[in-house]
Amino acid sequence: MGVLETIAGPLAQEISQRSTGTIIAAGVAAFVVLAVVLNVLNQVLFANPNEPPVVFHWLPIIGSTITYGIDPYRFFFDCRAKYGDVFTFILLGKKTTVYLGRKGNDFILNGKHKDLNAEEIYTVLTTPVFGKDVVYDCPNAKLMEQKKFMKIGLSTEAFRSYVPIIQMEVENFMKRSSAFKGQKGTANIPPAMAEITIYTASHTLQGKEVRDRFDTSFASLYHDLDMGFSPINFMLHWAPLPHNRARDHAQRTVASTYMDIIQKRRAQATEAEFKSDIMWQLMRSSYKDGTPVPDKEIANMMIALLMAGQHSSSSSISWIMLRLAARPDIMEELYQEQIEVLGADLPDLKYEDLSKLTLHQNILKETLRLHTPIHSIMRKVTTPMPVSGTKYVIPTSHTLMASPGCTSRDAEYFPEPLEWDPHRWDIGSGRVIGNDQDEEFQDYGYGMISKGASSPYLPFGAGRHRCIGEQFANVQLITIMATVVRLFKSKNPDGSKDVIGTDYTSLFTRPLEPAVVAWERR
Repeated sequence: MGVLETIAGPLAQEISQRSTGTIIAAGVAAFVVLAVVLNVLNQVLFANPNEPPVVFHWLPIIGSTITYGIDPYRFFFDCRAKYGDVFTFILLGKKTTVYLGRKGNDFILNGKHKDLNAEEIYTVLTTPVFGKDVVYDCPNAKLMEQKKFMKIGLSTEAFRSYVPIIQMEVENFMKRSSAFKGQKGTANIPPAMAEITIYTASHTLQGKEVRDRFDTSFASLYHDLDMGFSPINFMLHWAPLPHNRARDHAQRTVASTYMDIIQKRRAQATEAEFKSDIMWQLMRSSYKDGTPVPDKEIANMMIALLMAGQHSSSSSISWIMLRLAARPDIMEELYQEQIEVLGADLPDLKYEDLSKLTLHQNILKETLRLHTPIHSIMRKVTTPMPVSGTKYVIPTSHTLMASPGCTSRDAEYFPEPLEWDPHRWDIGSGRVIGNDQDEEFQDYGYGMISKGASSPYLPFGAGRHRCIGEQFANVQLITIMATVVRLFKSKNPDGSKDVIGTDYTSLFTRPLEPAVVAWERR
């Protein structure tokens, strides 16, 4: 007791002489130091040999969140060099296990639904934006039926009707946009491409009456919906923050507008008028139990249809335009390809023309390889999952994360992987390795699709959640690219071959802004 009294007496006297603020600050500092020490000791002394290694971090809860968020690909490659293809890091307090490489893509993207799922991860983001009873707010079997309904509408016949609509929308935009007035000038590319992709997608997939609304109220409402995908909403989707209140108002308003359009169509329209758009397809669809798809669900699926594809298409065509501005020589190659393949008079584009434009296709492939729209794909583990060839078992307390974009940046499959080279896809170039795997197909409930994840190139994912809009995206992006190339030459304002960096603060890998190019009409 004498020793304690000797220490405690002066300490109590010292504390009594300090202000309340100083005492609180000292207490907080002591708590933080203790938390850091305990966190480090836990990693060093109590590592579980049957689970993947945990990326070393100082701060609990925060973990590696900041390092990952700044540059996910650098984080992945650095961690792989230290820990191998399978490792765990702390993301906002949650243990997140990353499995890189082709085996990792297959393990996660082709995992059985009884073992892992996407809905427990993403529903907090998607349901407030899309609405109830669709996508991740319904049983997986129902989602597969919804995807089947929409996939049926993405037919070759529909694509034939879409190409002239897309070309017309691009030409009209370039005539009226203030960013492209005159014979030459400069333009910030991402906002311009975002407008073009939403106009072309809404007109082709949902009809002219939906498209026309984007010239008035819909554009701002969709912007408010878009803000609902802010990463902070993984944790605070419920919070009455300004962007969440705007999101909720926009969802109600847009869904109500779609409902009005659907009811008007049911009362007045004939099939011939709308047969190529997906809204009409859904209006004529029924679930397996015979229940017609309710109008409210159709309205919510219409929101999901545009929102799900808008980010990836807008980002991809922006990267294409920025890459071409950095390489005017390749942009001229594109123009010459159209003249050689389609004729010097450059007739209006047709669906059948797109497959003949080989360099256009290769530029899309190469851009999607280097700028894969989604850098991280997550799944919630619901059953302990052994990792073949290791002693690891992924517990149900973990989230799994795949990164197909990491594989497509791997020098093992793509020599000089960070070099944007569309000619690497030329037959016989030898600059694409391991992309000739035989594809496996499986029907998850919405038709036969490729389930294979063995290819190092998976810009549209794999397995049951593979993007059903892949063919539409190819049609949309190649048609936009071909039309812009006909209208303009472009280059970087400073004449360099540099390309702006990537903004990783959202869920999508989009260009930092402003991303300005100099353009000149042909």
